[in-house]
Amino acid sequence: MRFLIFLLIFSFNSNFAQSKYPQDYFRHPLDVPLVLSGTFAELRSNHFHSGLDIKTQQREGLKVYASAAGYVSRIKISHWGYGKALYITHPNGYTSVYAHLQKFSPKIEEYVKKRQYEKESFTIELFPTAEELQIKANEIVAFSGNTGGSGGPHLHFEIRDSKERPMNPMLFGIDIKDTKKPNIIGIYAYPENPISHVNMSNNRAKLRLIPQKNGDYKAEKIKAFGKIGFGVVTWDRQDLAANKNGVSNIQSFYNGNKNLEIDFSKFSFSETGHLNRLIDYKHFKKTKSRIQKLFIEPNNPLSLYKNVDNDGYVFVEDSTNSVYKLRIKDYQGNDTWLTIPIEGKIFKAVEPKTTDITDHYIKADQSNTLQEGNFTITIPQNSFYDDFYMDFDVKNDTLILHKPTIPAKKSFTIAYDISNYSDTDKSKLFIAKLNGYRDQYVSYSSTRRKGNSLSTKTKNLGKYTLARDTENPSIKPINFSDGKWLSKYRYLKLKIADDVSGIRNYRATINGKWILMEFDAKKGTLTHDFNDNTVTDTKNNLKVIVTDNVGNSSTFETTFFRK
Repeated sequence: MRFLIFLLIFSFNSNFAQSKYPQDYFRHPLDVPLVLSGTFAELRSNHFHSGLDIKTQQREGLKVYASAAGYVSRIKISHWGYGKALYITHPNGYTSVYAHLQKFSPKIEEYVKKRQYEKESFTIELFPTAEELQIKANEIVAFSGNTGGSGGPHLHFEIRDSKERPMNPMLFGIDIKDTKKPNIIGIYAYPENPISHVNMSNNRAKLRLIPQKNGDYKAEKIKAFGKIGFGVVTWDRQDLAANKNGVSNIQSFYNGNKNLEIDFSKFSFSETGHLNRLIDYKHFKKTKSRIQKLFIEPNNPLSLYKNVDNDGYVFVEDSTNSVYKLRIKDYQGNDTWLTIPIEGKIFKAVEPKTTDITDHYIKADQSNTLQEGNFTITIPQNSFYDDFYMDFDVKNDTLILHKPTIPAKKSFTIAYDISNYSDTDKSKLFIAKLNGYRDQYVSYSSTRRKGNSLSTKTKNLGKYTLARDTENPSIKPINFSDGKWLSKYRYLKLKIADDVSGIRNYRATINGKWILMEFDAKKGTLTHDFNDNTVTDTKNNLKVIVTDNVGNSSTFETTFFRK
């Protein structure tokens, strides 16, 4: 009888847990096998990945289906980011998102283009009412592409809750074939304070991994004392793809007791930038490898943590033997265990942690202002997570603002006084970031001019300089020449470029009337689709004006014919 009662309670709890997210409501948005190039919440540059990246067999133009009935609640087209993106709100309160699209379905495309022509803008953001673009289940709503910041053809697919928080679509029954255990690439130990040490050092220690026959790992025994944190480099791989993707869950245990869990099932966009508090940011900037810290430092607002004890740290006492374990899981429940034997031992002679002392100490909870030469740096309160010594110097027109190894929580301002420059020069100047091993690459940092001051807001430390752009953008036709008949052409294409400050905007007209030209920022191409039916004359005068970020402008004019 007791067993029957237990079975009924267990069955109820299991059904309740499974029904937390509807399992048969959302469908796979493509009609090809579901193979991923990116998983939910995996670690990206400065953010968590907010959906699934679904492979489209290295092709564009695959039919994209609504994952469930609803209405189009948002449409956004941008040069970077999601490119062409579609948002469908469903009766159950969730919203599905489809990004990097090639184009929309005919009825949505017509709706969008009408408003693009009204606003005379390719980039646009629209919020249709619930009645304007209603969608049926299994309706084709778009075609897959490679627009925006996409690195190759694929469909980015999301499910968000009523508060716009992205959630793992696999929670809703969208299944991925995965029978492989996650991989562990590296394990590190972090002494937390000056009296803590690992293997006679107060510095971060890389531990030697020993693979086991069953796919798990063991680390070589460490000798440690005091408050210690750990960090792991890990990734997962599904059955049908070679991509190194993110894991779903990480749990740590100390002497059999759980002391931290990181659950990658959902997050909010307001916290995604704090990924840089989860990883060892300095290590990442130097090696491009992301160590996930399994301890919680101050000023960490992430909501991914569960079952936290002592902020994930362990306390190793002298003359003891302890065991630290990790369990790393993918969404399908495949798990990999790592065991770290720990011998508690105090050493008198320990390699100390070194700190570079400079003249400028940044207090994270205070506002800070640095000034030298023509540069002024204004750092608002709570711009950084921790206090630190800032390496600050100015050499001619170049600013040295520490190394780019410390993450910022919010933007700070770099200003440059251009009073000593002529009016002609002032209009061509901008603030640029120096990149590359030898600072050989100059990238435009969005610059605002007010009077005799140039300023830019940034979250990146590093080197900045005052740069000048006196070159006009280039405009070249791709598939036509002056005086050509284009009656059998579907598209009109040009290539535009600016090698210094970059392109700010462009405008194209035919016979004085604005035409829509889609800008592929990755390829630098402008494309007009004659199926827009805006070109109705036989003789047509095309005029394209392109302006860069400091105001240099080029104009391209030509004539073509079309019946």
